[in-house]
Amino acid sequence: MKFLKMLPQRLKMAVVDNPKKVAELIDLVNLPTMLREFMGQSQSSQLNCFRRVWSYVKENNLQDPSNKNVVNCDEKLKSILLGKSKFELTELPVLIKLHFPKKPK
Repeated sequence: MKFLKMLPQRLKMAVVDNPKKVAELIDLVNLPTMLREFMGQSQSSQLNCFRRVWSYVKENNLQDPSNKNVVNCDEKLKSILLGKSKFELTELPVLIKLHFPKKPK
């Protein structure tokens, strides 16, 4: 695992201690229709979806100018984030995770 050398110590521990959680983040899954249209592909990982949504927010200047921790959604973003007109950045991973079914243990 060459990529471990590049990670901060705290993150290295998380990767080594929780390989199943890391696998959940990087496993490709079939996306639901709403997310598929947003991403422009039929399969993706949670991590890739998070990165794509974050890029979209930055490219379209959707962060609230007075509070950078709040994102004002446009119609396209609302369609994949439960119709919310605003959300805090800390909510984004949870909102994206809702599109990914839990795997049976």
